[in-house]
Amino acid sequence: MIAMWRYHNRHHSVKKTAVVGGAAGPSIGPSVAEILQWHASGSGSPTKTAARVADAIAARGDDGTWLSVVQRDHLIAAAENIEKRPGARTLPLYGVPFGVKDSIDVEGVATTLSCPDYAYVASTTAPAVRRLLDAGALYVGKTNLDQFATGLNGTRTPYTVPRSVYGNEMISGGSSSGSALAVALGQVPFAVATDTAGSGRVPAALNGVVGFKPSRGLISTVGLVPACKSLDCISVMAGCIDDIDRVVEVMMARDDNDAWSRGPGPRHDGSDIRVGLPPVDQLEFFGDDEMRRAHLAFREQLGGTATIVDTTLEPFLAAGSLLYQGPWVAERLVEFGDFLASQPDSIHPVVREILRSGHRYTAVDAFAALQRLAELKAIVGRLWQDMDVLVVPTIGTTFTVDEVLARPIDCNTMLGHYTHFGNLLDLLGVAIPAGTTADGRPASAMLLGAALTDDTVLELAARILDEPRESPWAAAVSEFATTSEEHT
Repeated sequence: MIAMWRYHNRHHSVKKTAVVGGAAGPSIGPSVAEILQWHASGSGSPTKTAARVADAIAARGDDGTWLSVVQRDHLIAAAENIEKRPGARTLPLYGVPFGVKDSIDVEGVATTLSCPDYAYVASTTAPAVRRLLDAGALYVGKTNLDQFATGLNGTRTPYTVPRSVYGNEMISGGSSSGSALAVALGQVPFAVATDTAGSGRVPAALNGVVGFKPSRGLISTVGLVPACKSLDCISVMAGCIDDIDRVVEVMMARDDNDAWSRGPGPRHDGSDIRVGLPPVDQLEFFGDDEMRRAHLAFREQLGGTATIVDTTLEPFLAAGSLLYQGPWVAERLVEFGDFLASQPDSIHPVVREILRSGHRYTAVDAFAALQRLAELKAIVGRLWQDMDVLVVPTIGTTFTVDEVLARPIDCNTMLGHYTHFGNLLDLLGVAIPAGTTADGRPASAMLLGAALTDDTVLELAARILDEPRESPWAAAVSEFATTSEEHT
């Protein structure tokens, strides 16, 4: 197993990025498919994988990736229990290790949201995580996050502040900072994250991994402590699209306890995919010329993968401005308002001020914003008639930890420039690695689609990354259709 692991790190299609200016880049580990093959063939086993994961995490020490991990002997015991299950080797995620963002419940484990005074021990496991466990996946631990999932930078935590795998004191991104790092460091092939305003895509971009935010409702959010309940999504970080497909296929399920639950859209029909590209003068890189050049070089390559059409980014950005400059910030008070009132000093100073800002909005403000959003949704809806996927940068620039600490709100706003509008407009998105800048920083492209076009967007992502893909969407659609008939 160890020999295979080392070999994989040298030859995996994602590969470890060469050191540039002290930046190492991601070291993606074995894929879900490879781990399953090793376990099924007997050349590896869940217990060997568990030991390897525990040792890899211990070797790193406290680097801000994990907030809690299963003890080594308990992890190996859990792997042994998976091996003893009837038909274990046929399980879709047999012995595959994974992490869970610490805003999602796992029975018997503290859910902290990076706020020790808010923490509680969960009495049940979130359905999405339960489905992974039922499929044979091996729970490793809880990953770090910006407190209360409020932030896109990874610095808003009382625990160790994580850094990007690209080094040079670059931020990890957030709020799903630890989930991205656990994958980028090769410790687990996938990690469960969340995405309200870009939390599952920005850290993926800053660590060179894939971050998939599905259409809202495909994965149950029951057991997730909400940030903005009307916008929250559970998302997935992984090293490749095949891993995303395998994991999301397991996690997708109708949940009558989730008011936003819905079934998947159709499988991509094999037709040409029309990619919308906004004018270059509508793209913002905040003075980062190297990032601009990297993204434009990526755009030049798209013509051989899809049909290119012109579009506009203006209504998308207009919707994004509503998120933190409008009343949606007040929705965070539904969950955290009482805690803010009773224990304000327990909250990270930046998060505390963001929460307090929600008090200034009125019901009139909320209705005005909802009406404006409806108008923008109508405009965007017409744009989807001419394109299937919108391609933009995931982030326009990068920051160091010190830069974010000096300008926490401004830097965070810039990080969310291309992600804030996603859930407001009911879009899905996947952030994919797009090489590096000339000075060795990560470039990432974001592929966006209208709700329930997940399979089409993932198909394009796989083509761009030159991955063969066998879509699981047909089986997923069939399963949901059967479930729907049982509910009628």
